[in-house]
Amino acid sequence: MSAADAGQAAFAPAKVNLALHVTGRRSDGYHELDSLVAFAAIGDELRLRPAADFSLTVRGPFAAAVPAGPDNLAWRAARAAVARWPEAFAPLAITLTKNLPAAAGLGGGSADAAAVLRAMSAIANRPPPPRDLAALALSLGADVPACLHARAARMRGIGGIVTPLAGWPDMPAVLANPGLAVPTAEVFAALEDVPGRPLPPLPARLSREEAMRWLARTGNDLQAAAVARRPVIGHCLRELAALPGRRLARMTGSGATCFALFDDAAAARAAARRLQARHAGWWVEATILS
Repeated sequence: MSAADAGQAAFAPAKVNLALHVTGRRSDGYHELDSLVAFAAIGDELRLRPAADFSLTVRGPFAAAVPAGPDNLAWRAARAAVARWPEAFAPLAITLTKNLPAAAGLGGGSADAAAVLRAMSAIANRPPPPRDLAALALSLGADVPACLHARAARMRGIGGIVTPLAGWPDMPAVLANPGLAVPTAEVFAALEDVPGRPLPPLPARLSREEAMRWLARTGNDLQAAAVARRPVIGHCLRELAALPGRRLARMTGSGATCFALFDDAAAARAAARRLQARHAGWWVEATILS
């Protein structure tokens, strides 16, 4: 098999909202956020090959949970890029291995779309300017610009203001989803009040300990609404909070995935094994957030 036949590989890491504050609601109904996001060492995998027309093949443990046609964000990203820059890009055959649960607060579809845009730019003779690519990313979804960066960042507004945090420390974590899909729109609709508080100022020193202390002063403003709609999320949070060595337990995004942070990777792996043994039907992964 030649390099051209093998295609271009791309990785779509899971996005985790370490902190998520809702700062306002716009007149068009969109909510404005102030969120610190990090990305896991686990995620979806994609392979892109030149083709006469667009196609998408979805496989993997969560393939059945996502569309395999034009409604898939990976497909939409590829088509949008070709439509915007036909001189730089051409149609693709995309294979998506879906390792992340869908509608889970992990930005899976957004991460897939961002991975497609990164891979297309990497192989283009004349890739579009980063600012223009970020604008296209935002047109696809609020999480796509941050996922395009795929490293720790602060995201504000409806998602289009992304500030990389080069000094944010890596954090061992356990991710857990109790086998539940939660539509984002449903959680935002259940949000009775808009707290309106931005994230506190970041510490000058971003050691792991200082970062942990800073996170303890923040929260996820969507968590209460999600727990009220899906009480099993509260159970998942309690299970994570009870794990030995846990420093912080919280929901990511609009749920249902929750996470716990640890001081070292060995403690996270041991905690993940313990949690999986208690809940064989849950999706549980130990990882590093960076």
